[in-house]
Amino acid sequence: MGDDGQRPRRARDLGIVVGALPTGPHNALTDVPGVRVGHTTIVDAPRLHTGVTAIVPEALGPDRRTLPCGLFVGNGFGKLVGATQVAELGAIETPILLTATLSAFRVADALVTYMLAQPGHEETRTLNPVVGETNDGRLSDIRARPVTEAHVLAALDGATSGPPDEGCVGAGTGTMALGFKGGIGTSSRVVDGWTVGALVQANFSGTLTVRGVLVPADGADVAPLSAGQPCSAGRPASAEQPEGNSCMIVVATDAPLDARQLGRVARRAVFAMARVGSDFAGGSGDYALAFSTPGAPPSDSTADAGSVDEHGLDPIFAATMDAVEEALLNALLRATTTVGHRGTATAVPHDLVLSRLRAAGVLPQPSAGAPAS
Repeated sequence: MGDDGQRPRRARDLGIVVGALPTGPHNALTDVPGVRVGHTTIVDAPRLHTGVTAIVPEALGPDRRTLPCGLFVGNGFGKLVGATQVAELGAIETPILLTATLSAFRVADALVTYMLAQPGHEETRTLNPVVGETNDGRLSDIRARPVTEAHVLAALDGATSGPPDEGCVGAGTGTMALGFKGGIGTSSRVVDGWTVGALVQANFSGTLTVRGVLVPADGADVAPLSAGQPCSAGRPASAEQPEGNSCMIVVATDAPLDARQLGRVARRAVFAMARVGSDFAGGSGDYALAFSTPGAPPSDSTADAGSVDEHGLDPIFAATMDAVEEALLNALLRATTTVGHRGTATAVPHDLVLSRLRAAGVLPQPSAGAPAS
């Protein structure tokens, strides 16, 4: 890790607020009842910067073997283990794990080991582990595949319902995004009595955009986008782009949605990447999984829809896009400069972001005598 001369802070700590909806108490995926998150971080600098992140729905157990889940593939240049069964059956039957590209298969095997040891699985003969990945090969020796079963079990066993760590932790230890150091980020929203939470593994290309203001990694002066102007207009290419140009997004909610409705939610999660400047490159693996916790209809229900009317989904869509946008910003703002295996990824300078937002009138100028950031 490097020394940025700045303290990693979340977007809201810097005064950057996305949308008008309230957050949950932690402003995190774990605000959704019964959802835990754990990380295992592997660092042997400069060669290794990688790890595992586990999203654990507590409801999965002897009394409930599946939860409804929707999948949306923005661009399928990735290795989402278990994707076809999620798409076919609209359900998950394991925790969702995130890691590095070439470690995904070892992580999937370890997840199977973990599940077979759980109560209720004594006679299990088939299981669909769900493991997502992004490529951290710029900052970590990805060919070494250092993630072991012990690392996976530690992430699962250590998962808690408290505020998850963000930035250079777990599966985000070696990621890059939008020309800067990326990582893990999370956020949540409360709407109509339900909670929507998001967690992201940010490792994609484009030009960082904060509240509509461009913050290119080369520090070039770029005018704010005008109303109606396409997001890509005048956007410079960032010099330092991640190896694999990918993003994994996991959304959880306690709203009673079925798999089809959750698929619609997952679409909006990927759409939110545009708000922060993704260029949706052809070599990117952009995936979103959205699942619902108890209170949701069983995944094998013959009902055509959950308990939320289709028109009632609009507030949940808005909550999803705001939570994902803020989670992506948190992933970058909480990251620290990392000297890695094949290069260095610089943390986004908070003062640069704030100065751009103030110049654009998005944030007020600091009062006399107040610190600039």
